[in-house]
Amino acid sequence: MQVSWQAKLGQALRLGRALQLVWRSGASWVMASITLLVLQAFLPLLSLYLTKLIVDAVTAGLAAADKAAVFSQIWPLVLFLGLTVLVSNAIELIFELVNEAHGEVVRDYTFSLLHAKSIAVDLEYYENSQYYDALHRAQQEAHYRPASVLYGLTRLCLNGLSSLGLVGLLVALHPAIALLLVGAMLPGLLVRLRYAGSLYRWQRRQTETERQADYFNWMLIQSEYAKELRLFNLGSLFAERFGRLRRQLRQEKLELARDRAIWQVLSQMSATAAVYGAFGFIAYQAAIGAITLGDLVMYSQAFTALQGTLKGILRSLMQLYADNLFLGNLYEFLDLKPKVVEPNPASPIPQPLRHGIAFEQVSFQYPGSSRIALQDISLTVKPGEVVALVGENGSGKTTTIKLLCRLYDPTSGRITLDKVDLRQFSLGDLRRQITVIFQDYAKYNLSVQDNIWLGNIDAQPAPEAIAAAAHYADAHRAIESLPQGYDTVLGKQFTQGEDLSVGQWQKVAMARTFWRDSPIIVLDEPTSALDPKAEAEVFSQFRQLLARQAAILISHRLSTVKLADRIYVFEQGRIVESGSHSELMTKRGLYAQLFEIQAQHYR
Repeated sequence: MQVSWQAKLGQALRLGRALQLVWRSGASWVMASITLLVLQAFLPLLSLYLTKLIVDAVTAGLAAADKAAVFSQIWPLVLFLGLTVLVSNAIELIFELVNEAHGEVVRDYTFSLLHAKSIAVDLEYYENSQYYDALHRAQQEAHYRPASVLYGLTRLCLNGLSSLGLVGLLVALHPAIALLLVGAMLPGLLVRLRYAGSLYRWQRRQTETERQADYFNWMLIQSEYAKELRLFNLGSLFAERFGRLRRQLRQEKLELARDRAIWQVLSQMSATAAVYGAFGFIAYQAAIGAITLGDLVMYSQAFTALQGTLKGILRSLMQLYADNLFLGNLYEFLDLKPKVVEPNPASPIPQPLRHGIAFEQVSFQYPGSSRIALQDISLTVKPGEVVALVGENGSGKTTTIKLLCRLYDPTSGRITLDKVDLRQFSLGDLRRQITVIFQDYAKYNLSVQDNIWLGNIDAQPAPEAIAAAAHYADAHRAIESLPQGYDTVLGKQFTQGEDLSVGQWQKVAMARTFWRDSPIIVLDEPTSALDPKAEAEVFSQFRQLLARQAAILISHRLSTVKLADRIYVFEQGRIVESGSHSELMTKRGLYAQLFEIQAQHYR
């Protein structure tokens, strides 16, 4: 019982959060909807009453001698009824317009929440399959569930207010009729609620299966897989796997829908018997003279209208129940908490750097992994110094950079900037001090100018300065050859987009690095796609630009690493050697072995 009450409390809280979301997205829209809602609910009751008066007047007029006098009594009622219907129709159209507009506002507001959380969550979540399940479920619901809650609530209120008036009208005839109609709808409500719960539980169980199907679909349509898809004849294989997963999902969902249909037919049989029994009672009352002909018309229309409003209430309740369940998916994502937290208060960033960066016995283990990625790492990078990190893939070099950028926090040990722990700085302030180009750099399908300017959006995109950054990265000539130069849109996602070679893309990413003015520069495999001549030109510019900046270079090309002031050699998450190129070659250790292996290919 305790679990049941906790579940109900959770559902109530979710609905409360949904109402808060709707209100915050546009309070004025909510107030407009409420006003129109009240008017829209009670104008039909006025129409019913006017119809009764007209029918009774016509009935009385059948026996009257002065037909003109009867007409003079009837036409004002007809005119008033027509005006009431016109106003009611106009209010309904305005209400739909307001509701649709507010729905779009709610939808956009929800996406802003989803985007803000996606930006705020730690990098750790992107390396966790459960995060992708939560994100997938949230994305499925985010674009329409809150707006659906809004629509369901307004419809529920509208039908509820209308039903109250109609029930009051029918109670005046006989209380049992209203109770019979309400009771007849309950089995249908229970069936719908049961199906909504089953569908929700099924979707949570099948989230990963749906993501797998989406993944195969994505590979079949994205350009980055297009070449291998054709060369290795993978298209039919992936299409078959996609089809198999979709068939599984479709069959299971259809089984749920079939069960719902069977129970709905049974519930509708009992509802139909109750409805037409009540209608027969109204006809009987008119036949024995207990009610007037106008009453018969009014009660019959009220009876029919109440059927419609009660069905609307049931649909709204079912939809709200389903929406409330699925909103849990959205809130599950929005409630993710970052582990890399902001300090309070934050220490000011040292300006300028005097001592530089220091890793002090830093160890790190990725969440959910049993392998220790870094163990007892100690290294320093002073202002104006170029430090290189070398080692085999998976030895911990890139992980070291992630910790420096506070994408993660160390498991033990600490990292300092001018002897102050990084965890004492604001994340935004710290990351503005660091320029990084990772080996998996981003390719933005935007203009060349934007691709470079995104490296420092706080600066004005001055064309001369952006061109200078491109010159330093040896990208200017390639950019100038494009149809619109720096205004050319890169990539093939949009009209008139121009794609670049891998090496040219890498130069544009390097230009983004040169555009950003920061005291710490990190280059993680920055020239892997460049030929040796282009690489030499880029690093020549790189050394000239360094003044008081601390620079970290990661590269498998040891001919490039020779330029560093100090080299740290990583092996299985540890630093096994450090020193200058000449010192390490003299030691004849791991670095010397790696250098000799590469050098022999050039002899």
